[in-house]
This record gives sequence, C-alpha cells and structure tokens, in this order.
Amino acid sequence: MTTPCGAAIACLLAAGCFGLAQVSPPPGQPVNQNSLVIQDFGKRLDDYAKVRKRAQAGLPDPKSERSAEDIKQYQQSLAKNLRTERAQAKAGDIFTPSISQLFRELIATPIRSESGGKIQASLRHAEPVRAFPLEVNQEYPQTSALQSTPPTLLSNLPKLPSDLEYRIVGQELVLLDTKANLIVDLLPDALPGPQSER
Repeated sequence: MTTPCGAAIACLLAAGCFGLAQVSPPPGQPVNQNSLVIQDFGKRLDDYAKVRKRAQAGLPDPKSERSAEDIKQYQQSLAKNLRTERAQAKAGDIFTPSISQLFRELIATPIRSESGGKIQASLRHAEPVRAFPLEVNQEYPQTSALQSTPPTLLSNLPKLPSDLEYRIVGQELVLLDTKANLIVDLLPDALPGPQSER
C-alpha cells in the first residue's frame, strides 16, 4: 500500500526521470527545479562512469573463479587508477549544494513520517559502523562494517548504476564504488539530527 509520503516521492522522482529526457522545458512552461537537480545528479554519475571506464582500461576483468587474492589485487589497482584519474576530486563534486539539499529532503521525509520510528530503529539495530574520518578517494576500511541502509530510505533516492551504492555512516551518506571499495563522494548531515526524531 502506497503512503501519501511514498506517492509524493514517487511523483518527484518520476518528474526527475522525465527531466533526464527533456533538457529544457518549452518556452513559457514552468521549470521543475527538482527535475533539473536530479538531471544534474545523473549527469555527474555519467561523468564518473566515463572516468571509471578509463581507470579500468588495461585491467583484467575479475572473474568469479579468480582467487580472493586476485580480486583484492584488482580492487586495489582500480582504486589506484581512480585516484589518479580523480586526483583533484573533493567532497561535493557529485553531491553539490542543490543535490545535497534535495537528498536531505528525500531522506528526511520518510524519517518524519508515521513510519519514521521503524526507520530509526532499523538504523539503530543495524550493525554499527565504527566512527572514522571520511574522505573522497579513501578506501572504505575493510575492518569497518558496512551498515545496511534501510530499504525505505534507499527506495526514495535516485537509482544508482551497478557497482555504486549508498551507505550510511553515522549521519553521513556515502557514495561508494563497491568494485574499487572507494568513497566517490559523501554527504554530511544527510540524516536529520536527534531533535528531528519522533
């Protein structure tokens, strides 16, 4: 059963998908700012995909039958190449101020809804992630658990290409390249603070 909150978010994202196919509205038509923001987010992901493709060039494709050591070596080589390709990368390159604002709204909406208590409980009971400083181009420490993101929050955010995932670390949202185990970008204060919890 779709809640009013879910329906509103679905409409917002549907408008964003439409915006991807329509670069600019006809003259005299109002501009859906959220559509433009989601369109910008999609373009930035496309740009990252091009960088990633260059970083993968020349690397052997890791097969499932390869040893864990081979897969780890591939991961490290890809991460090294990505750092070289994105040497000037910094927080906010993908999560721009306007994208960050929209994401915070998309995350806060279900948390402040009637089902918000369940989402907060899910975050509290998920395997905790040990606090550590986050930086773009940093390897996600294998010693730290990857806290699961509640499906309700995940479904409200724009869909990501394969090998990219959203992860929650404390109050921050991490955009993680799972194949390279590398932090692509991060959004501080993505979750509402305790004063916003119900």
